[in-house]
Amino acid sequence: MIRRFGAWPAWAFMAVFFALPLGALLPEALGDGGGAFARLFANPLLPGALRNTLALGLTAGAVSALVGTAVAVELARQPPARRHWMMTLLSLPLAFSGLVIAYGFILAFGRAGFVTQLLAGLGADPAEVGSWIYGAVGLGMAYAYYLVPRVALSLYPVFVNLDLRPMQAARTLGATRWRAFRDTVLAEVAPSVLSNACLVAAIAMGTYGTALALVGTQLNILPLMLYAQVGDGGSDFGVAAALSLLLMALCVVVMGLGDVIARRRERGGAAGH
Repeated sequence: MIRRFGAWPAWAFMAVFFALPLGALLPEALGDGGGAFARLFANPLLPGALRNTLALGLTAGAVSALVGTAVAVELARQPPARRHWMMTLLSLPLAFSGLVIAYGFILAFGRAGFVTQLLAGLGADPAEVGSWIYGAVGLGMAYAYYLVPRVALSLYPVFVNLDLRPMQAARTLGATRWRAFRDTVLAEVAPSVLSNACLVAAIAMGTYGTALALVGTQLNILPLMLYAQVGDGGSDFGVAAALSLLLMALCVVVMGLGDVIARRRERGGAAGH
């Protein structure tokens, strides 16, 4: 099918689900001479929302990349039979929607959650123990719940196919354990880890379903600010379009950084051969 149609299905998909929505946003955001962007940048909540979105996305991406890398290493070390069912369990969070994940965290760690009630039985205050889930920390944990499997499943082939002979050769030639690891293994896997971190950071920045169900309007981030503009109380669709373009640009920049890292790795590997 690829030989027959080439890249046309991919281009058609991009046209329908990216180019057309973008084409609908641009006239709305630029229709009054850029006044929508002026109103958006005059909003006193925007700097805080931009800062919080970057902090939440980059933190969730970094944590998810670190934990996902550790999980991928462990997957690569398992025998095939055990690895198969571990990967099946690991992929389950990817099948849940953001709302389901948010409500699951509330049922587990909220003020009336079963984990909170177990801790309350040990003398903890449920109101205090169960409050963290409704803030930035709880939202970051909910994001990591489905971002860690994404990173682990993406990095698993990297560690399965990792060749340790260069590190052993470096050790034979007199390099220290850390120097051999840094110059061979770390140099090989770091670009993949960083590009995956950028990808999941962009996903965290643009997600709003989990944030809406978990923190509501208590956290000032761009997706919830956009939801407020297009919700029942919103009326300035020009600002909503401008905010959509700003959020898209932010995610594209972060994902583009990951793409640059991945391309440098490919060029480095080609040069090495």
